[in-house]
Amino acid sequence: MKLTLYQIDAFADRVFKGNPAAVCLLDSWLDSDLMQKIAQENNLAETAFTVQKNNIFELRWFTPETEVDLCGHATLATAYVLFHYHGVTENTIQFYSPRSGQLFVERESNGLMTLDFPTDETVSIRSMIEVNNAIGLTPLKTIKGKTDYLLIYNSQAEIEAMKPNFHLLDQLDCRGVIVSAPGDSVDFVSRAFFPQCGIPEDPVTGSAHTTLTPYWSKVLNKTKLTAKQLSPRGGDLLCEFLGDRVKISGKAVPYLIGEIEI
Repeated sequence: MKLTLYQIDAFADRVFKGNPAAVCLLDSWLDSDLMQKIAQENNLAETAFTVQKNNIFELRWFTPETEVDLCGHATLATAYVLFHYHGVTENTIQFYSPRSGQLFVERESNGLMTLDFPTDETVSIRSMIEVNNAIGLTPLKTIKGKTDYLLIYNSQAEIEAMKPNFHLLDQLDCRGVIVSAPGDSVDFVSRAFFPQCGIPEDPVTGSAHTTLTPYWSKVLNKTKLTAKQLSPRGGDLLCEFLGDRVKISGKAVPYLIGEIEI
């Protein structure tokens, strides 16, 4: 069997920036174990697989080690492929994730695409010594989402200087840890670490902004925010808090189109 594989840099306006994702358009679902092996072979933060059912595209995401509940950058990459290579003429694509429900991506005339995702469910908790030791710096606040911890700090400089202990991060009872602070030139900055998924530091994490956006929206008393993820590749995002939904906007560019044989 041969499959076309697209590699797209998401939340980027040029190649080698943002977060790379692989995208496979399928006629029908492959076995989960086979999709996991393809993701492992790709060795990118995420490989997305989609199957069209009438006007809805079912969507699943795999890291090199596991299937995940939600992935923003690979959804953005999948939408880019459908808009540019699959003949989708509508400006909005409706996705359905078995793990996260209805998701939407809308394209705009300026090249931006906007994710419409459910807001994360969060609760403030006491600072946890095991989390703090893994990150290396005690936060001002600790917030627990459905799958991740969000740690809040004073400044962008603190976020940039962090050197987490990935061995300790890998032992925590969560998917990963997001760290964030007010930005010097944007509303907020962040970094995200997911060693349990085979991703020590994720370049740009759309799903993390379903946790970040409602927090900073309330702190800054504004619904529309600018954000930057401070990984070595870096990524720029525009976020909007709508209560039970979050909109996350960014651009994407193609890196390669190839063919895999399985």
